[in-house]
Amino acid sequence: MAAGSGVRAGSVMNQAGGRAGGRYAALIRAAAISLRCARLWGSRLIAMTDTPDTGISKRRDMILAQLAAAASPPPGLVAVSKTQPDEALEEILAAGQRVFGENRVQEAKLHWEGRRARFPDLELHLIGPLQSNKAEDAVRLFDVIQTLDRPKLADALAAAMAKTGCRPRLMIQVNTGEEPQKAGISPADLPALLEHARSKGLEIEGLMCIPPVGEPAGPHFALLAKLARVHRLAALSMGMSGDYELAARFGATHVRVGTALFGERA
Repeated sequence: MAAGSGVRAGSVMNQAGGRAGGRYAALIRAAAISLRCARLWGSRLIAMTDTPDTGISKRRDMILAQLAAAASPPPGLVAVSKTQPDEALEEILAAGQRVFGENRVQEAKLHWEGRRARFPDLELHLIGPLQSNKAEDAVRLFDVIQTLDRPKLADALAAAMAKTGCRPRLMIQVNTGEEPQKAGISPADLPALLEHARSKGLEIEGLMCIPPVGEPAGPHFALLAKLARVHRLAALSMGMSGDYELAARFGATHVRVGTALFGERA
């Protein structure tokens, strides 16, 4: 690991299976690459998307072009629409965006229940923590729930799906940095949660992560991709406004972009 990088190398490497070497050498290379590339891609992101006169539609076009250049096929763009005003939602819908991420069930209802009739091809992703008592509302509203992270929530989702007949696609949120204040299952506990969810009849399609603030994201993306391979899961939701291009190069199938798409909030 590069000196002075600030990466908690022990935490990420130990989660991936212990001392670096052999089959884990790729994680070290990935971390070094991420440190070099993040500086370049970060400056490109600021230059291309942080222009006050650039509208949402233009920023969306720029981001889609960057994703297409970074990976083939490119990851899907999940527009993070939490706290956005109606005029911003209408502008991005007019630009053709149909996949959106929301943090809270109630806010998502306000944003999208009245728009479903006009836009039947909407795809809504829950990307924030979900309380078990909100499971029924969530399965009725969302097409994808990315934040399954505990057995109790798996039980609640299974019961809600049985009751409503709605079966959103599911992803497990992994706390790759093992931060106590952050939602997500630890990498070590992922196999048990997968087994429990499947025993309840839940089909898990992939994994999601939010790397720790202040650490290079590359090692966390590499870890999530490795966990997905080990457990034969196809979907990877990783990468946000500051690192979506990097995430695409690490194999993301979904990136969650808010500020770089909608602009800084006033």
